[in-house]
Amino acid sequence: MAETAPPFAIRRWILGGLALALSGLAGAAVPDREGAPAHGGERMVAVAAEASNLIPFMAGDSASSAVGGLIHATLLRYDKNLELTAALAKRWSVSEDGKKLTFHLREGVRFPDGHPFTSEDVAFTWRTVVDPETRTPYGQQYRRVSRIETPDRHTFIAHYDEPYAPALSTWASLSILPAHLLRDENINTTDFARDPIGLGPYGLERWMAGQSLHLRANDAYYRGRPYIGRVSFRIIPDTTTQFLELEAGHIDQMSPSPTLFKRTFPKREDLRERIATYSYLGSNYTYLGFNLRRKPFTDIRVRRAIAHAIDRTELMKGVTLGLAERISAPYKPGTRWYPDDIDPYEYDPAQARRMLTEAGWKDADGDGVREKKGRELAFEIITNNDNKERQIAATLIQRRLRQVGIDITVRLVEWATFISQYINKHDFDAVILGWSLSPDPDQYSIWHSSQQKPGQFNFVGLEDPEVDRLLEEGLRVFKPRKRAEIYHELARELLEACPIVYLYAPYSLSAIDRRIRNIEPAPAGIEYNVEEWYIPEPLQRIEIQR
Repeated sequence: MAETAPPFAIRRWILGGLALALSGLAGAAVPDREGAPAHGGERMVAVAAEASNLIPFMAGDSASSAVGGLIHATLLRYDKNLELTAALAKRWSVSEDGKKLTFHLREGVRFPDGHPFTSEDVAFTWRTVVDPETRTPYGQQYRRVSRIETPDRHTFIAHYDEPYAPALSTWASLSILPAHLLRDENINTTDFARDPIGLGPYGLERWMAGQSLHLRANDAYYRGRPYIGRVSFRIIPDTTTQFLELEAGHIDQMSPSPTLFKRTFPKREDLRERIATYSYLGSNYTYLGFNLRRKPFTDIRVRRAIAHAIDRTELMKGVTLGLAERISAPYKPGTRWYPDDIDPYEYDPAQARRMLTEAGWKDADGDGVREKKGRELAFEIITNNDNKERQIAATLIQRRLRQVGIDITVRLVEWATFISQYINKHDFDAVILGWSLSPDPDQYSIWHSSQQKPGQFNFVGLEDPEVDRLLEEGLRVFKPRKRAEIYHELARELLEACPIVYLYAPYSLSAIDRRIRNIEPAPAGIEYNVEEWYIPEPLQRIEIQR
C-alpha cells in the first residue's frame, strides 16, 4: 500500500472507456539512438519503502507488489488494453452456467530450480490462500471455489456453487507458488517470504535490508528470458534524493513529485535529453478514511460535514499541481463503472458548520473549537512519512477543518509501522491513504462488513447492509451493463454513507532514463511489458556502487 495498495487483488480497473486512461499522457518519444534490442544491463529503480513480504497474497503494500510481481507469475494476465490473456494457462474455458473454470496449463514450464510446474502447484497455492490459518486479506475471493480438480498434470478445474463474475480476474491475481518447496512450511513464518523463487521473469538475487533488492533475469521464464539482465530496487524514501540520484545517473527510474514533473523537468534541457517523462490517469485514488468505530465518526453528520469542509480543488492544485482529477466514486472517471450522474460533496463550509451544529457540536467557550458534552471536536490524521503529497494534503485539510471548528493533529508514521501497528490493528482516528484498483469493479474485500478482521481491507469498519447487498449481487452478475448498474448504485450508496472522503485521483508520473527502450504507453500504463524493455548493448552498465 504505498498506495494502500492492495497491490495484489484490489488492482481492479476499467474494461471500458480505456481511451481515458491515455488522457494527459505526456510520454516523450524515445529517440532512436544507437543499438538494437540486446540482453544484459541493469535497470535501477528508486522505491520509497522496503518490501514487506515477497509472497504477493501475504503482503498489502505496493513495494512488495512491485518486486513480487516480477518474481512470480499467474495463470492469466492483463495485456496492454487490460484484456485478460494467457499466462501460465495457455487457454481456459468457462462453463455455460458460469460455475466451472477449466485451465489448461502450459507444458514444459519449470521453476528456476528445475522442478516442473504442474497443476499441483496451482492446487497447493489455492489451498494455501484459502486456509483460515493463512494471514492474508485475499482469501475470501478464493473461498468461493467450492472444490477443485487436477485430472492431470496440466489441467486445473475450479468449481463454484454460484456464478462468480470476478472469477477469471482473481486467477489473474493469484501468484503460483512452488508446492515442492512450501508443502511443509508455515506460510505465515516461512523464510520463503524473503527468499522466494517463482515463475516470473526475474528471481531474487540479494536483499540488503533497508537498502536495496536485486533481481536477476530468470533464464527459465516461460515467455523467454527478459532482455534486461538485472533489476535493482534502491530504497530511497525521499523524492528529492531520488531525483538527485536520477540526475547523477545512479538510478534509471523514479516516480517524480508533481513539482519535479511539472516545473523542474520542463526547464532542464539536459534532463529532457536524457530522461523521458510519462503521465497518465493512474489506477488509484487518494482518500481521507474515518475509523467508523470511534466517535465522532459514528455520527454520519460529522462525516458529511467534514466532506463539505474540505476544498478538493485546492487539494488538487496544492498537492498535485493539477495533475489529478476529482472523483466521487471508487472507480476511474470515464469508465463504464463510474456513474456519470453522481453528485459530489461540494466545498461548502457554511453547510459544514450547520451540519456540525445540528449534530450538537458547538463552540461554547469561543476558542474556535467545537465541543459536545465536555469533549472537544478533535482528532488525529495519520499518514505515511514517505509521501510528501499526503503530508501536504493533511496540512491543507487541517487548515480547512479548523475553519469550521474542528481541531486536527497530523502524525507521520514510517510505512511498515503505519500498516502493522495502526491500520491492521484499527488503531487510528483518520488516515490519508490511497487505493490501487484492478480492472474488475468488485470491491467486496474493501467494503463488505465481513472484511474487518486484523489485516483485512475494510479497516475503516463500514457496516452497511445495502452496501453488502450490492457487493454480493455484483458478484453474481456477468453482463457488463447490469454489473455497471449495480456498481453505480454501490458508488452512490458509498458516497451517501461517507466512510471516506474522496480527495483526488492523481496522475501516475514516471521519469525513466532514455537508455531504457521499448516503453510503450497504453491504457494499462507503461509497465505491462516490462520484461520486454531492453537496454542497447552500448548503453548497458554493470558497475553500480553499493
